[in-house]
Amino acid sequence: MSTAVSGVVLDAHPEVARRRGRAWTLRRTLVTSIVTLFALVTLGSGIGMSALLERSLMAELDARVATTATRVLGPRGPQNHGGPPSNGRPLADMLVVVVDGSTVVTNTVTVRHDETGSLNPPQVQALLQAGLTSRPSTVDLGEPFGAYRLVGSTTPDGRRVVAGLPLQPLLDSVRQMRIITAGLGLLGFVLVGLGTAWLVGRALRPLDRVAATATRVSRLPLSSGEVTLAERVPARDTDRRTEVGQVGAALNDLLEHVDASLRHRQESEGQLRRFVADASHELRTPLSSIRGYTELSLRDPRLPGEVRTSLTRVESESGRMAALVEDLLLLARLDAGRELEREPVDLAMLLVETVSDARIVGREHTWRLELPDEPVEVTGDRARLTQVLVNLLANARLHTPPGTTVTGALHPDGEGAVVTITDDGPGIDPSVLPTIFQRFSRGDTARHRHGGSTGLGLSIVQAVALAHGGEVAVDSRPGRTCFTLRLPRG
Repeated sequence: MSTAVSGVVLDAHPEVARRRGRAWTLRRTLVTSIVTLFALVTLGSGIGMSALLERSLMAELDARVATTATRVLGPRGPQNHGGPPSNGRPLADMLVVVVDGSTVVTNTVTVRHDETGSLNPPQVQALLQAGLTSRPSTVDLGEPFGAYRLVGSTTPDGRRVVAGLPLQPLLDSVRQMRIITAGLGLLGFVLVGLGTAWLVGRALRPLDRVAATATRVSRLPLSSGEVTLAERVPARDTDRRTEVGQVGAALNDLLEHVDASLRHRQESEGQLRRFVADASHELRTPLSSIRGYTELSLRDPRLPGEVRTSLTRVESESGRMAALVEDLLLLARLDAGRELEREPVDLAMLLVETVSDARIVGREHTWRLELPDEPVEVTGDRARLTQVLVNLLANARLHTPPGTTVTGALHPDGEGAVVTITDDGPGIDPSVLPTIFQRFSRGDTARHRHGGSTGLGLSIVQAVALAHGGEVAVDSRPGRTCFTLRLPRG
């Protein structure tokens, strides 16, 4: 089962509904895409800037390490303390280790400009085993010094000199830059998300108006009756220079075409109804004459047997044609909106009478009645309601085999009444059910026929029910077919 809403078919199948439940609107897709793109660009820029900053700071630190080594060595060889070098400028956190053979000559770390510390033997041994060269390398000295960027060299007199600067200030600078970048990125993420949602919503407002117009059109009863298709997309949303304007203009063109087609269809249907009504009315007189002359001729006892048989056949077919003409005339009048008689009708008594008549005609069937204890009255046209019940009972009789049980039931239902005609016959072909109330529709492929059928009986049932403000429905499966007629009381 599916339902058309705003030009979109919504399938009631659970799996399809589940998949469509995950579908995103255009607004959500655009906002999410833009915000995601901003987040990726911000993240990529932050990572790139962090890497560039770290590389730049590392190059600067390496230059300072080389300068530190030069200052430590000086023109007179390595200094024996961690204070100011030969040029008198202090170096914060400078590390200097001088080893002569296996003896540590100088082992100082200037923690601040005025404080120094010493490495323990394992830390000194780690420096000597690091294979330091004139190219700066990173060595982690552990607590409390941490990582240092160091260079090593050997003096002409055979002493090993290691000098360098700490890496922690660089790492702190990079970490601070990353925190600032992340904070600004998060703030930008929020601002871009809110701004994008507002801008996209503002840009899609014309599309919302176009969709609203399409939705209103989809709810109009375009299938029958007088139709005036006045809905149009506002002029401000039909500028063909924009994408939304192209959609709005195309929808207006479509609505103009549909409106013209509906008017043409309405005119054609009106002409056809008038033709059917006029033709049916004009055919009643010659058919009555044919039947009259046939009946008169059949009274002549001198007629040969073959002629009498032919005339009897003519009388039968003219009667059938007269019934068809009456049915067509009734449908034409109902289509034209002709007012029905309005009087109280006792549906219980009406059902008793029609089922009794059906029992006489269809003696090979079993007929049952289910009636409420109290009378059930509705306001309507007694003759037309009688015709409805007769047609439903005749449908059950003509299209089911002998021995079928047909049950006519009546019960009140809120502000109305419900009449059901149920049989236990073979059922109606499922392919016929969707069109069973259409004119000249027959269900012969699934149910038996023992008499002529014009295919208009159920069409009359539906037309009379609608004219009374009610409805008729059918439910059928092998072994049970039920026609349900609902009528309002007033």
